[in-house]
Amino acid sequence: MSEMPEEQAHVLAAAEEHARAELRHEGSGHDWRHIERVRNLARIIAREEGADLYICEMAALLHDLADAKIAGDEATGQRRVRDWLVAQEVEPSGVERVMEIIATMSFAGGNRPPMTTLEGRVVQDADRLDAIGAVGIARTFAYGGSRGRLLYDPDIPPQAHASAEAYHASDAPTINHFYEKLLLLKERMHTPYARRLAEARHAYMEAFLAEFYAEWAGER
Repeated sequence: MSEMPEEQAHVLAAAEEHARAELRHEGSGHDWRHIERVRNLARIIAREEGADLYICEMAALLHDLADAKIAGDEATGQRRVRDWLVAQEVEPSGVERVMEIIATMSFAGGNRPPMTTLEGRVVQDADRLDAIGAVGIARTFAYGGSRGRLLYDPDIPPQAHASAEAYHASDAPTINHFYEKLLLLKERMHTPYARRLAEARHAYMEAFLAEFYAEWAGER
């Protein structure tokens, strides 16, 4: 694989510094270490799939800076990321490719349009892998705690959200999130590498839920 051009490596280093500074103290599970893991997974998958490593890594580094959970609303977040890319003198085609990924990669109740590029599928897989398995479980409860949500309430069943707005507005217990998102992700992975990792992480979540319900009921 050819070495990345110096100007691209410079912009990626700036993007890492920017994301690290903005998300270092984020307590909802969308912190810098999440970005770092997604970036690392995106690198691996991009190389496996022959995707544009520069675009994949840039989108992975900046994706949560545009998320409504961080920016307050998506339009504001996306504008800030676009302005940052332009300020770094990223070529217009690169800006558009990165912004297309960022604008469509979040789950939002499963109501997003499908990714149209290989790079988008790579970054979406990397982000979704970090939402499942042991780390995904930890992040889920970190997010629920940051929003003051109950752990579990057997009287509040999981729901299929009809829109992204309904999904974001939900304040359901954290356990519901497994059924409303996390357990759905294994079947929504795009790439062979992500599907392989998702199998084990999915099984870990199923085992966790079985243990959770047994302990909740006082069975062990």
